[in-house]
Amino acid sequence: MIETIKKHADVLEDVPLNKYNTYHIGGITKYLVSPLSINDLVEVIKILDENKVPYFILGNGSNVVLSSKKFEGAIIRLNNIAGIAIHPELSRAYAEAGAMFPKLVMESIEKGLTGLEFAGGIPGTIGGSIYSNAGAYNACIMDYVESVTVLNKETYEIEELEHEDITYSYRNTMFKEEKKYIVLSAKFYLKPGEKANSLAILEDRKRRRLESQPLEYPSAGSVFRNPDGDFAGRIIEECNLKGTSIGGAEVSEKHANFIINKDNATSDDVYELINLVHDTVLEKTTVDLKIEQEFIGWD
Repeated sequence: MIETIKKHADVLEDVPLNKYNTYHIGGITKYLVSPLSINDLVEVIKILDENKVPYFILGNGSNVVLSSKKFEGAIIRLNNIAGIAIHPELSRAYAEAGAMFPKLVMESIEKGLTGLEFAGGIPGTIGGSIYSNAGAYNACIMDYVESVTVLNKETYEIEELEHEDITYSYRNTMFKEEKKYIVLSAKFYLKPGEKANSLAILEDRKRRRLESQPLEYPSAGSVFRNPDGDFAGRIIEECNLKGTSIGGAEVSEKHANFIINKDNATSDDVYELINLVHDTVLEKTTVDLKIEQEFIGWD
């Protein structure tokens, strides 16, 4: 099976996953597979399905908590499927799933388009960002998506879904809920803008992130979704949870909605601390914080 897959992808075996997620945690995957193109991805999925091998699509690993258990299947990365095309005359941009979101932001700004500045600090891929409707500063990626090209995992057909065909909400989409599709690429509708203005916005928000977020430590960004009309960080801080730690994982002293890998944290450290924060907040305030990050490989 693997020799056949190697015709369509770069393949590594028994790979530690700590280098492939922003917490720098996780176990080993039996196969790490990087398809060479969209058509090769389709073939890889078919082969895995035919051989009943489980698989998971991993973007930049910036919104996941990976288990320390060995994954007896294939982790698929789309780093070879990462094209970007900017069309300033149409106020449009195109990006494949493996492209990094900040790279799309910068390339669109360089071509005089505005709209995506909110995402300059989001360390995710386009596919992962669409999957979870990533956002910041009261904006989200789905605000600017014109259409999404997907692989239907049931039929192996490539389909293009228009914006109105896609169900989404705050930090959530049908792609995350239903698991029927793999995001392959997207088209974005932007607006003409001034490069200098866009760069000034990016610089201001970079300064704000450095001041308010623990960027010096590995983390996966905001752990919990903000409740309507409130902020998860404020509620967690009110419960005196800043600085709480389990093993090498800690609730950041700088921003309470960040859990950081402060000192060689394990997957279990992070997992248990997230649940401790959730349960403590629920007990003290009755607020049931929704976990934004996705647990992968946990029972």
